[in-house]
Amino acid sequence: MRALHRLSAVEVKSAPPGKHPDGGGLWLYKKTTTGGSWFLRVTVHGRRREMGLGPISEVSLKDARANARRARALARQGKDPIKERERKNRQSAREANTLEQVVHDAFESRKSSLKGDGKPGQWINPLVNHVIPKLGKIPVAEIDQNDIRHTFAPIWHTKPAVAKKAMDRLGICLRHAAALGLDVDLQAVAKAKALLGRSRHVVRHVPAMAWEDVPRFYASLDAGQSRSNC
Repeated sequence: MRALHRLSAVEVKSAPPGKHPDGGGLWLYKKTTTGGSWFLRVTVHGRRREMGLGPISEVSLKDARANARRARALARQGKDPIKERERKNRQSAREANTLEQVVHDAFESRKSSLKGDGKPGQWINPLVNHVIPKLGKIPVAEIDQNDIRHTFAPIWHTKPAVAKKAMDRLGICLRHAAALGLDVDLQAVAKAKALLGRSRHVVRHVPAMAWEDVPRFYASLDAGQSRSNC
C-alpha cells in the first residue's frame, strides 16, 4: 500500500508549482508558490476519477485528508464519490428552496407589474394567511396534490373566493419555482382541485329593489332626514 501523509503543513505552503502526492490518491496541485488546490484520484468500477477537494486557502491539509478518506470509503462500496457529492448538493438545494422562500421570490419578481407594487391589493396575503403556515417550511419540490388538498380543505367550501385566489397564486409560485430550475409538479394544483371537488358554497345575492319602489324608498330616506333635523 502506498504511504500516506507524505506532506506536512509547512510543505503545503512552501511547495513549488506542480503536483505533489500526499499518498492514497490525494494530491496537492500548486499553480503558483502561494496558490493551489487539492484533488483525489480514485478508481470506481475500473475507471479512474479525479475529484476536486477545494483550494488550499479554504481546505487545510487535515480537512483534505478527511475528505479523501470519506471519498475512498465510498469508492470501496462501489459508489462514485463525485456523483454522491453532486446528489447531496442537489438534495441541499431542494431543501434550501422552501415554499415560503419561493412565494416571496415570486412576489418580488411580479410586484413591479402590480398596482402599488402589490401592496394595495395584497397579492401575497392569501398565501401568507392560508398556505405558508402549513406548507411554508416544506421544500417546494416535495409538495404534491395531497399536501395542497389538506391545506385548502378547511376553506375550499366555506371561503371559495379566498381559496380560489390562494390556489391560483400558488400555481403561479410553482411555475416560478420551475423557472428557477427546481423539480416541481406543475400539475399539483390542478390535481388538488380535482381531489377537493366543486365548491358547495352557494352565492346568495342581495335581492334588487324593483324599479317602481325606488321613488318611495328615497322618499322614506328624506322623511327620516327631516325628522332628525326637527
